[in-house]
Amino acid sequence: MSPLPEWFTGIVQGFAPLFSTRIWPQIQLLVVGALLSPGKRTVTAALRVLGLADDPGFGTFHRLLNRARWSSLQASRVLLELLTAFVPSGPLLLGLDDTTFRRTGAKISAKGIYPDPVRSSHGPFVKASGLRWLSLMLLTPIPWAQRTWALPFLTALVPSQPYNAERGHQHKSLMHWARQMLRVVQRWCPGRPLIVVADSAYASIAWLHNLQQGQPITVITRLRLDAALYAPAPERRAGQLGRPRLKGNRLPTLASLVHDAETHWERLQVGRWYGETNREVEIVSQTAVWYHNGLPPLPVRWVLIRDPKGKFSTQALLCTDLLQTPIQILEDFVQRWQFEVTFEEVRAHLGVETQRQWTDLAMARTTPALLGLFSLVTLMAHERWKSHDVWVRRAAWYDKTLPTFVDALAEVRRALWKVPTFRTSAPEREMVQVPLEFIDRLADALCYAA
Repeated sequence: MSPLPEWFTGIVQGFAPLFSTRIWPQIQLLVVGALLSPGKRTVTAALRVLGLADDPGFGTFHRLLNRARWSSLQASRVLLELLTAFVPSGPLLLGLDDTTFRRTGAKISAKGIYPDPVRSSHGPFVKASGLRWLSLMLLTPIPWAQRTWALPFLTALVPSQPYNAERGHQHKSLMHWARQMLRVVQRWCPGRPLIVVADSAYASIAWLHNLQQGQPITVITRLRLDAALYAPAPERRAGQLGRPRLKGNRLPTLASLVHDAETHWERLQVGRWYGETNREVEIVSQTAVWYHNGLPPLPVRWVLIRDPKGKFSTQALLCTDLLQTPIQILEDFVQRWQFEVTFEEVRAHLGVETQRQWTDLAMARTTPALLGLFSLVTLMAHERWKSHDVWVRRAAWYDKTLPTFVDALAEVRRALWKVPTFRTSAPEREMVQVPLEFIDRLADALCYAA
C-alpha cells in the first residue's frame, strides 16, 4: 500500500494501538474505501473502489468486522479525545438521541418494531422494523461552517426485548443504556462538566434524579405543561416531629401560566432558531421541584417559551442545573435539531442502512463506525482547510457561501483520489488522452456522489 497523506494518518493514527500491527494496514484501507465508495457501504464496495475486486484475500476484510478482536468502546474514547480539540476547555455540550435504522432479514435477530419519528407526522403514525441505536454526539461550533454540528462519537445498539428474552438476557431500557453511556463519558473526561440535550423521551424524574447523584450531569429536555410542580420543602423547625417534607405547596401548572394575564413575559433574541437567526421569543422562567408519588423530588429550572408571531405552540423546557440562565438553556436546546441533520447526512452520504452484515458482532460495529466516520470526515476536512482555502460547490442557481458536510466529504475524497492507494493499470497498457476538463467533471461527480 502506498503511504497515506499526513493529514489522514495524523487523524487515524490515534486508533492504531487498538489493532494489531498485522491488521492495522487493512483497517486503514477499509476506512479509505468507505470514504470513497458511493452508494452502498459494504466491504465489497470498498474493495471495488480500491481496485481490489480480484484480491483473493477479500475474506480478511470481512473478518475485521465479524471476528477480529478490537474494542468499539475504546475507539469511541479515542474519537472523543480527537473531537475535544474543537472544545479544548469548559463544559462539553452533548446530544443524546435514538434512531431506528431499517434492517430486514431472518438473521437480523436484534431488530424490533419501533416508532419512526422521521417518517411520522401529526397525522399518520409510522412504525419501522429495524435496529434501534442510541447515539451520543458532541455539539460543537465548526469554525469554517460557522455553525454548530452534532458529531457522533459513541453509539450503542439497543436490542429488542424479544431478542434478550430468547437469550436469557436481562432487558435494559433505553434510559438504562443512556445512563451507562453518560457515566462512561464522565469517566473519560474527568473534570469536564457535561451538559446533555435530549428530547421529551428522556424527561423521566427517576432517570434525571439518578444523573444528579455523585458528580452531577446537567440535562436539558422538554417538560410537560401539566407537570406537577411544587415549591421547595420548607426548612424543618427545631423539635418538629414527623418525616421531613419532600416538597412545599403545589404551584400553578405551566399551562395555566400561559393564559394568566399576570404572567410577566420577557422578550429576548435567540441567535439561532431552527434555520433562523436573531429570532425573537418570549419566555418566563422559575425554579421549582418536580414531583410524582413514589419518585424522588427533582429540583429543576423551567423555561416557558412563547412565540410572538404565533408560528409555534407554547412549550416548556427543564434544566437540572438551577444556576443556568434561561437564554443559555434555550440556545443549548435549539442545537438538538442538529441530531436530525446528522442522521440524515449519514443516511444520504455515508450509506447507513445499506450495509449487509448479519452477524451480531459485525452489526454492532458497522453502524457506530459509519456514524463515527461523519466525525472523522469533519476532522479531516478541518485539518485540510488549515492550509488550504475552503472549497464550496457553487452553481449559477445556488450561490453557496459556507461549506456543509457534503463539501467536507468532497474535500476529503478529492484529496484521497490523488493518492495511489488503489490499484491502477499496468504501465504497458494502452493509454488514452482525456481532456482535463472532462476529468475534473468526473472527479466532481465522484466526490459528491451519495
